[in-house]
Amino acid sequence: MRGSRFSSSIFGDNFFGHFGGGGGGSMEHGSIRKAAPIEIKLPCTLEELYKGCTKKMKISREIADISGKTLPVEEILTIDIRPGWKKGTKITFPEKGNEQPGVAPADIVFIIDEKPHNIFTREGNDLVVARTVSLAEALTGYTVNLRTLDGRNITIPISNVIHPKYEEVVPREGMPITKDPTSKGNLRIKFDIKFPSRLTAEQKGGIKKLLGS
Repeated sequence: MRGSRFSSSIFGDNFFGHFGGGGGGSMEHGSIRKAAPIEIKLPCTLEELYKGCTKKMKISREIADISGKTLPVEEILTIDIRPGWKKGTKITFPEKGNEQPGVAPADIVFIIDEKPHNIFTREGNDLVVARTVSLAEALTGYTVNLRTLDGRNITIPISNVIHPKYEEVVPREGMPITKDPTSKGNLRIKFDIKFPSRLTAEQKGGIKKLLGS
């Protein structure tokens, strides 16, 4: 039997792959086998998963004519990314793999993957950001300035004393919740306190006086 080929590419992402179109699979309707699914990771930025977007995937596959001869064709698959989708979300295009006599074509399954972000990390529906503050800022107050994933600039004043396990939680500034587009997770700000390596006697006295000890 002539070998089969399958290739795909995401426009703008320089992503290419080749996959076998036959493979194993389960028996269906007597002698017809179903080829094993073809799974492809679909890298997305947090901005794309926050706002939603559309990605185009060009696939090259082989189809069989009525005589059983296979012919190469190209198709463009459109994937609508919904706001709030998480890593691991699957989008299935049924039977878009190669065609072979006696084998039902494989499903093509795209699996959402998250690209690392230089500011935010995602934990469920929450967004987490880390900030390093000095001991003075931890004790006297600190202001966080952030640019959100949808391009807004927000200012978050921290008036509480920041201790090593302190988190500032900003409601509804996290990721959209796919099942409820009107809701969002939270933004959580974690802090790393930078302690001074040494203090002068005058500084020590000032801190003792300030803290009343």
